[in-house]
Amino acid sequence: MTVSGLVKHFTIGRKLFGAPTVVRAVDGVDFDVLKGETLGIVGESGCGKSTTARLLMQLMPPDQGRIVFDGDELGGDLSSRDYLRQVQMVFQDSYASLNPRLTIEDSIAFGPRVHGVAPKAATARAHDLLARVGLEPRRFAGRFPHELSGGQRQRVNIARALAMEPRLVILDEAVSALDKSVEAQVLNLLLDLKAEFGLTYIFISHDLNVVRFMVDRLLVMYLGKVAEIGTRDAVFDAPQHPYTAALLASMPSMDPGHRVDRAPLSGDPPNPIDPPAGCRFHPRCALAEGVCSAVAPALAGPESQRAACLARQPASGHSMAPDFEGVAA
Repeated sequence: MTVSGLVKHFTIGRKLFGAPTVVRAVDGVDFDVLKGETLGIVGESGCGKSTTARLLMQLMPPDQGRIVFDGDELGGDLSSRDYLRQVQMVFQDSYASLNPRLTIEDSIAFGPRVHGVAPKAATARAHDLLARVGLEPRRFAGRFPHELSGGQRQRVNIARALAMEPRLVILDEAVSALDKSVEAQVLNLLLDLKAEFGLTYIFISHDLNVVRFMVDRLLVMYLGKVAEIGTRDAVFDAPQHPYTAALLASMPSMDPGHRVDRAPLSGDPPNPIDPPAGCRFHPRCALAEGVCSAVAPALAGPESQRAACLARQPASGHSMAPDFEGVAA
């Protein structure tokens, strides 16, 4: 999948005789998802990661941008119906994601039936997938969502996503509402299913320890834009954007050598209705220079790790040390 120039603005009101008030939720996002990988998307609340996921799932139309899947552009050679057979999503709220009036069996079989699979074959597929996600069909197929625990419901949601035999699965905070023991079981299940079905994942989470365990590459978003993207080890070991460094410094650790005693960031994210000019991170950045408030940086660097930061350029004289000292408040 290739995403280019993705934009989504929300109009939330209009002043009398004035311009409408617009929230710039996603404001020009570009990235690739490689076949067979897990791409992680992280960032503070309100950075646009969940909106990006919903745009990819066609749950809302983008204002601008192109989505190309396996060489075909969505809306061109690739219809939404064909696209959604190959791209599925697991949401954060396991209960709200399921129709409370449908049994578990019918919830999983619903998609295949809509897309032309015979009812008996769809039911058989639902039972097979229930078994694959660790739920015995005889016990769970006839139950309703309210009769299951949160972990069991999320397993059902995973089975429902796989029922369409997709190639790409978007996981939007899919384990954040689970207890840690259940979370570990679901994460291992996702890894097993990825290997078994040859899946590609987009994994959205606020838990950086989970992200490091799951992903192959990492995309960092800030206020509707991509701040950094690169391989997992490159980004975690040597972040090239001050925001990425600050975000990683917030990771909890039991290792005294990696603890940060002071807050890695000062202030709150700027208002997405009126984002700062130039680099959107510069009001909170300890490395900001005059040019940062005037020039919007583009992603630069080798393909293995690119960052949208003027301070990372050699001419600035700054370095992004892995100990994050340069960005602590």
